[in-house]
Amino acid sequence: MVKKKRGVKRSAKDIVFDVAVYTVLIVLFVLLAYPLVYVVSASVTTASDVLTGKMWLYPTSFTLSAYGKIFAYKEIWVGFANSVFYVVVGTAVSLFFTFTAAYPLSRKDFMLRGFIMKVYTVTLFFGGGIVPYFLLVKGLGMYNSRLSLIIPSAVSVWNIILVRTYFLTNIPDDLLDAARVDGCGNVRFFLQFALPLSAPIIAVMIMYYAVAKWNGYFDALIFLNDSSKYPLQLTLRTLLVNSQMELMTGGGIGGSNLIDQLNAMEAMKYGVIVIASIPMIVLCTATQKYFQKGIMVGSLKG
Repeated sequence: MVKKKRGVKRSAKDIVFDVAVYTVLIVLFVLLAYPLVYVVSASVTTASDVLTGKMWLYPTSFTLSAYGKIFAYKEIWVGFANSVFYVVVGTAVSLFFTFTAAYPLSRKDFMLRGFIMKVYTVTLFFGGGIVPYFLLVKGLGMYNSRLSLIIPSAVSVWNIILVRTYFLTNIPDDLLDAARVDGCGNVRFFLQFALPLSAPIIAVMIMYYAVAKWNGYFDALIFLNDSSKYPLQLTLRTLLVNSQMELMTGGGIGGSNLIDQLNAMEAMKYGVIVIASIPMIVLCTATQKYFQKGIMVGSLKG
């Protein structure tokens, strides 16, 4: 006769602790989820309901007029295509330089790794400033070029440290020794062994760099003066600024009177936020299963 296993009796302190934890998690979830739900709802609700407070969580009067006005702005599609280009090409370039820099620094037989790490670490605390940064980019001939949004920000020292730590803790020395016995060189070992074993940290780096490239607008603001090269974030900013200027100078964006124009402006703000956020939400969801393992190993085991 098989005896049933009795559950472990929990003390009152354990129950109180669990209740406290779940309460905190629920509160944090509400605090984080409410702004997201509110923005999405406001983008598909009549602006007058949003301004008067009638809409506080879910849409009260469904409308897609804000998105119609945004997508009618043809520069939106140009900016979207530019952002996709900057994200894809920029992330690929950043991954190449990050991993090719991190792998040698993880090798114990690399004599200069200590000195190079100290030089890299200094850049985390000291920078040249915006003016020298601008002069450097301009002096290299990248002003008003797509390269100005890819090359200067190609590498993050913090990300190099994360990847280096991942290599140190997840690529055993015995594997390298065994590969050397079979005649495997450094480049082949990096390509055929180190990279395939680094899927979690690769996913983390893709998300870090892609989000930074997608959300970045400051470099474009100071390095680009050709609107056909603007990324989506700067295009959306320009759209809102131009709409405000039209409103101030008497132009119309959504109606024949001031109230209609203010309503249209308010609705467009929320629509712009949603449009700019959706691609990165999709990317974060796709890399979520690798993210936790990669970031935990890369940051806590060093």
